[in-house]
Formats: sequence, C-alpha cells, structure tokens
Amino acid sequence: MPVIVQSLDQATDQDQQDLQKIYRDAPDWLFAPFTGDAQLLETSLQEGTLIAGRFNDRLLGAARLQRQAQVWHLSHLCVRKITRRRGVAERLVREAQAMAAQSGATLRLLAPAGHLEAQALAAKLNMPLDALSE
Repeated sequence: MPVIVQSLDQATDQDQQDLQKIYRDAPDWLFAPFTGDAQLLETSLQEGTLIAGRFNDRLLGAARLQRQAQVWHLSHLCVRKITRRRGVAERLVREAQAMAAQSGATLRLLAPAGHLEAQALAAKLNMPLDALSE
C-alpha cells in the first residue's frame, strides 16, 4: 500500500471529511489537551502541524508533528478504523522520523501518560515516548 505522507496546511472538503472519519473512533484520551477532534484539527491546520497519510487521494491517517530545533514530537496519531493494521501508522512515524533527521532533529512520540496503546506503539517501533503535560 503506497501511502504518501504529506504536511497539511489546508484541507479540502474531502480532506475534512476524511479527517473526521479518521478521528471519529479515536479514544477520548487521544485528544488531550484539546476538547475534541474539531479543536485538534482546527489548531493543527492553523499551526501547520498536521501531517497525513494519503492513498488514492483519500486520507487514511493523521498526526500532529511539532517541530523544535533539536526534538520533534509526533502526537495525536490516528488511523481510520477500517484501515488499521496495514502499516499506515508506521509509515507516518517513519516518514516523520526521516523529516526530523533531515532537519538535524530527533523524533519522539508524545502521548498522555499511562496509555497502553501509546506505550505499545512506541515499543513496537522502538521509539522514545514522552508524556504529554496536561
């Protein structure tokens, strides 16, 4: 599955629909510190921190990528429920890791403390996981 990872500064109507479908089934804890998917998406698009995986012109997964000088944080990673377990999340993480490396930074995952899903992903991908301050 050739998933193309790209930064999203603007979202078409179709992209907006796809993003809503991606985050529709996300657990509530994933949105912290935001109040929900609408605030997460609006803020991330405004700040230019949203990346997404696209296949056949449809978005399958998305995440927030915050870039600092030395460390980049990838958070709020979610894949559309019907597309999960096909490598989309790993592709997003690996592409973000490559983008960070090209800028001389390291990539770390960021999630609220104590969530096994985030810990499992970090362990599977051998990535450092930082706790999101609430």
